[in-house]
Amino acid sequence: MGKRESEKLAAWDRVLLARHESRPYTLDYAKRIFTSFREIHGDRKYKDDHAIVAGMALLDERPVMLIGQQKGRNMRQRLHRNYGMPRPEGYRKAIRLMQMAGKFRRPVITLIDTPGAYPGVGAEERGQAEAIASNLRAMAQLRIPVIAAVIGEGGSGGALAIGVANRVLMLENSTYSVISPESCSAILWKDQQHAKEAAENLRLTADHLHKLEIIDEVVPEPPRGAQEDWDQAADLLRAALLRHLDELQQLDEEQLLSDRFDRFRRMGAFVEATQEETRRTGNG
Repeated sequence: MGKRESEKLAAWDRVLLARHESRPYTLDYAKRIFTSFREIHGDRKYKDDHAIVAGMALLDERPVMLIGQQKGRNMRQRLHRNYGMPRPEGYRKAIRLMQMAGKFRRPVITLIDTPGAYPGVGAEERGQAEAIASNLRAMAQLRIPVIAAVIGEGGSGGALAIGVANRVLMLENSTYSVISPESCSAILWKDQQHAKEAAENLRLTADHLHKLEIIDEVVPEPPRGAQEDWDQAADLLRAALLRHLDELQQLDEEQLLSDRFDRFRRMGAFVEATQEETRRTGNG
């Protein structure tokens, strides 16, 4: 699949690539992009959540805090990682380490790859919605650079809970959406047979979201996708992370806060033009 062929992929094709079982996950990128990664466990309230991995690391010799969602490659790993769906304690671990990063002035880098937050009864009883909401608020107040990168699936609040960043990047064949195409189809058509149509209308691909200014950069992948060449995919992501980190480290604390606040306040703002205005400006 060459570059030109890749640009013709339908939204559903991107969904399948984002879910590809051979696609590199957070720990695969941690080995290739960062050095001296040391995982930190536990939320200090309930237990450790293996769906979120986090710890201090070096990016080009710069200390950072790395936080990401981790899936599994076989059934044993998938059960251990809960298919990459964090529970409340995972999000509480994530924000605990982000606040630790703030204390030690380390930038935060998050790697998003989840179908969504775990919807189980136990997770709801322990405050899943509250944990996500608390993360959104706490991330908005961090006085350090925060960069998020969607490396596979970016599903709903489960993704956004570690995605309130100064810069949000997406790998070329990743997705980012409030709902999965299958769930959207089930709601609108009462079945899952319209998932392909739902995927197109959800505007969940990197190209769509970049045009809508929801994300800041589409990170290219190897010609046949990240699953075909983990090393090249890591090199491309590393270059993007360093470039944005260089820019953000030029800002002071107040600028970082206002930059992050303004970026999310701009979302959903648009101006409608009349047919006459469209004709006059030639944008129709």
